[in-house]
Amino acid sequence: MSDAVRPAARALLVLGRVSNLPTVWSNCLCGWLLGGGGSEWVLLLLGLGASLIYVGGMYLNDAFDAAFDRRHRRERPIPSGAIAEALVWQIGIALLAGGTLALVFLGVPTALLTLLLVASVVVYDAVHKAIAFSPVIMASCRLFLVLVAASAGDDGVTGLALWSAIALSCWVIGLSYVARRESVRGPLAAWPMVVLAVPAVLTMIVNNHEYRLRGLLLAGIVVTWSILCLRHTFGARQRNLGRTVSGLLAGIPLVDLAASQPDPAAAVVHILCFAAALLAQRFVPAT
Repeated sequence: MSDAVRPAARALLVLGRVSNLPTVWSNCLCGWLLGGGGSEWVLLLLGLGASLIYVGGMYLNDAFDAAFDRRHRRERPIPSGAIAEALVWQIGIALLAGGTLALVFLGVPTALLTLLLVASVVVYDAVHKAIAFSPVIMASCRLFLVLVAASAGDDGVTGLALWSAIALSCWVIGLSYVARRESVRGPLAAWPMVVLAVPAVLTMIVNNHEYRLRGLLLAGIVVTWSILCLRHTFGARQRNLGRTVSGLLAGIPLVDLAASQPDPAAAVVHILCFAAALLAQRFVPAT
């Protein structure tokens, strides 16, 4: 690869936050399983469409933030001159359109939820710098992604699928709250982090009676990982919010694992997605 091509290729990867794609695939598997599963071809199409929407949304995120980044984050691809702003807009819109088309033909419920997902992505990209409750909008993107996948399953959106999507959105609210503070000095309140416990609580509620031990194990995995991530912010002499956010992002497949309670083969896929996200972050930043 030539010196001219290498920076451009890296800029494309950085813009798309592609290190987070394993968490998107894990969300699709989780939602699909909670929706009753079904055709593996549908699952593959879900993964493709969701990946296009995610990467397209990340491109538009930088496109909307171009003016802010020129003042505060000049290392980002657009202000650094690694890629033209107009091209980022074009690629982002094309990817969103392609992802939408890949999913809308999976049925009316899936099509409607896909439109809500895309709308949430665009709204978040457009206003996340301006409003305090943007973490909630970010969380709605993951919520709708899980529901899109569930709606494409044989059973559709079940009650457990809805509650699991809400629990995942609480996890995303927590990590998004920390992410918003990365560029802001001053104290960081710890109490909002309580939302990270919601997936573990739901797991304990669902796995009662003879499944209590399984619930304890799955909840313990989620809680342990959240503590390991939060210690970089709340337990270190010099806080590192970036490591906390990246770790919590990589931990999304663990939340999916606890929510979907899959068979051993699917559980291995969730764990591989977790490992892949951690590995990919070594090469492409998660935020």
